[in-house]
Amino acid sequence: MVRDLPVADLVDRALAGEPRAVARLISLVEDDSPRLREVARALAPHTGRARVIGLTGPPGVGKSTTTSALVSAYRARGKRVGVLAVDPSSPFSGGALLGDRVRMGAHAADQDVFIRSMATRGHLGGLAVATPQAVRVLDAAGFDVVLIETVGVGQSEVDIVALADCAVVLLAPGAGDGVQAAKAGILEIADVFAVNKADRDGAETTARELKHAISLGRREIRGPSWRTPVVMTVAARAEGIDGLVAAIESHHEWAAARGEFAARRLARARAEVESVAVRELRARLGELRGDLLDRFAAEVRSGSLDPYRAADEVIAAVTGEGWLDHRRGY
Repeated sequence: MVRDLPVADLVDRALAGEPRAVARLISLVEDDSPRLREVARALAPHTGRARVIGLTGPPGVGKSTTTSALVSAYRARGKRVGVLAVDPSSPFSGGALLGDRVRMGAHAADQDVFIRSMATRGHLGGLAVATPQAVRVLDAAGFDVVLIETVGVGQSEVDIVALADCAVVLLAPGAGDGVQAAKAGILEIADVFAVNKADRDGAETTARELKHAISLGRREIRGPSWRTPVVMTVAARAEGIDGLVAAIESHHEWAAARGEFAARRLARARAEVESVAVRELRARLGELRGDLLDRFAAEVRSGSLDPYRAADEVIAAVTGEGWLDHRRGY
């Protein structure tokens, strides 16, 4: 069975495009498996080719429908497409509710499309903790485009900016989204705006408000900058999707020509390293819980030790004396 295969065999099968092997590797990522280090080491030489496109926006704006339409558009261009649909966690099992995957069922039989629902598991920011490593799996497995659909939690949903090469923000008319976008600072998040459900009343007004807000924001920027386009779509009928793809492609060309593309990927790698390091420190700290933390806590409570010095001592116990010597100025 795929579940019982050694990591090297799983990676070989994933590189050959076997969906079950890809799914198993992502499961190892989500479960924070002890084999994860071996997985990451085996995948690293094969990553860095996929285009990562993030889709975010308020709940009900049509993210899943737009994602499905984009899958069709990229498949028509001969691209292999991976989809990571981040769903809310089930209050019963802790797993993804799978609503997004159900809505993308039209692509289930396509061997060149891989769709995976991921649960947030309480993580804020619109993504699951495992999403960056899952992107690496799909990248290594040879998918040309990776679409990430965020959970749709609202104004705090900004993690996608650090992960995507291009962030598409979807809005819909009639819900005050244009005003909310300006209030939430979402203008800084979007590389492309899509006003979905553009056949509804108020779509033109929403687009006009966005363009006005974008023009105001550009006045504060010196030098050349990306002029965020506003695209009108009706994803349920695949209307405007070609225009959305064209806007995404234009952003890629602009970012590549100015070094922005490489800078984003460097920042992404930096964030991945930091995230792994922080999780490792937290795990080691968890092993020290009990007598050590209780002793320091008691000293802080009594006033014989300040919390910063106590934190230094705890980190020294986790990382070794070299770190504490540096803090002491030795």
